Amino acid sequence: MPLECHETAPPPGQRLRILLLNQCFYPDSVSSAQHLTDLALGLVEAGHEVVAVSSSRGYDDPTRRFSVREEWRGVTIHRIWTPGLGKSARWRRFVDFASFWLSATLILLRLGRFHVTVCLTSPPLISTLGQIMARLHGGAVVPWVMDLNPDEAVAAGWLREGALPERIMSTLQRWSFGQAARIVVLDRFMAQRLRAKGVPEDVLHIDAPWSHDDAVRWSVSGRDAFRAQHRLAGKFVVMYSGNHSPCHPLDSVLEAALQLRAHPTLHFLFIGGGSEHGKVRAFAEKHALSNVTCLPYQPKDHLSASLSAADLHLVVMGAPFVGMVHPCKVYNILTLGLPFLGIGPAECHLVDLAARLSDTRYARIGRHGDVSGLVQVLEEAASAGPLPPSPQSQALAAEFSQSRLRPRLIDVIAAAGGTEAAMN
Repeated sequence: MPLECHETAPPPGQRLRILLLNQCFYPDSVSSAQHLTDLALGLVEAGHEVVAVSSSRGYDDPTRRFSVREEWRGVTIHRIWTPGLGKSARWRRFVDFASFWLSATLILLRLGRFHVTVCLTSPPLISTLGQIMARLHGGAVVPWVMDLNPDEAVAAGWLREGALPERIMSTLQRWSFGQAARIVVLDRFMAQRLRAKGVPEDVLHIDAPWSHDDAVRWSVSGRDAFRAQHRLAGKFVVMYSGNHSPCHPLDSVLEAALQLRAHPTLHFLFIGGGSEHGKVRAFAEKHALSNVTCLPYQPKDHLSASLSAADLHLVVMGAPFVGMVHPCKVYNILTLGLPFLGIGPAECHLVDLAARLSDTRYARIGRHGDVSGLVQVLEEAASAGPLPPSPQSQALAAEFSQSRLRPRLIDVIAAAGGTEAAMN
């Protein structure tokens, strides 16, 4: 259960100056950009001054460029130039991350003091920069941990545990978290990891990223139009929508798609981006799989149509990454009331959620490596056919709605900033 904020909130009408620091922000379409944009608008509505510092390039498509400076719906946005080298090699990522750090430092030095800085986790350890600037100018820092690095990089094999780069990053992580006013983590597994790193219980606030229930609704017309547009009429659509990364391994799903290539109705639809999206496309091309379609990220205003087009959603959690990343895509699926197949270890957030749904047709759980088991589940689901939206799933989704979770996060941020303001 989420931990409620116990600090004293600032007096009504106290206007705080709040910095949002992350590589991704409006109008980018990746999940962290959408959530941070939602937060920014909520903070503006609450009467605060909001400044965002982000990249001038699209996260998944670096050829997409945004204005360097923009005033948008009450938010002042400063965007940073980066080379946009992409994710095809680790050195390219490193150069992009390093250039973001350098440019962000120069911008933050001249932006001056903020009552509170909210740091997400792209590029990795960006909360360290937030803490350095808070030391120079004053103010509280609230990391919003969307993923946990260098832990994730070690689990993915990008860094060797105990090597000098990992030791340096872990030291910076511990220092950054040790200075934080509050740390927002996404589930009990992530909180457990931070407790093991020495983070005190009273610093942690546990809340999942909210669903986009302001934009996502079950849409019969949108479903029909999307399926017609992509030639999916008459198909039982199994959809993976979101970031394709090593944290969400799709190998077993792709092997199941290969075994089901002759199935008359089953069709696999992969929507999104990330380092593994190209591998999915390459696998389908290598095996000439006509039952696989790959599409890019869909704009937020198209989510209702694209997500409603699925008959069964896939939500995947790599076993080594439990507590480092979070399956936030599941909340939009629950909002629609559609069935999902969670693929992951026996102990993970997906299993926690599935245990709360009594109708197992709407929350199936599979295991990585069990291709025959996945094939059986998918064949049974296709044989049963599409299911209507589940009121029980939608009721569970209400616990993770924007209207419930965003105000709680705003209270955490305002309390941290209000405490800092009262001390100065």
